[in-house]
Amino acid sequence: MCLAVPGKVMEVDGDEALIDFGGVTRKANISLVEASEGEYVIVHAGYAIQKLDEKEAKESLDAWEEIMELGSQM
Repeated sequence: MCLAVPGKVMEVDGDEALIDFGGVTRKANISLVEASEGEYVIVHAGYAIQKLDEKEAKESLDAWEEIMELGSQM
C-alpha cells in the first residue's frame, strides 16, 4: 500500500517546488509533472506524481481532514 498526499504548489524552483499540505509545507521534486504555482499535485515519496484539478484536490483534502479528526478522537 502506498500513501500519496495532495498539496498546493506554492513556489517553483526548477525541478523542486514548495508544496502546502494544508498548512504544512515541504519541498518535493516536480520533474515528473508540469506543475506551476497555484496548481495541485499528489506527492508520494517526495515526488509529485500527478496533477489534480482544484475540485478533486479539495475533495481529497476534506477527506484527509476528516480522517485526521477521527484519529485524534481515539
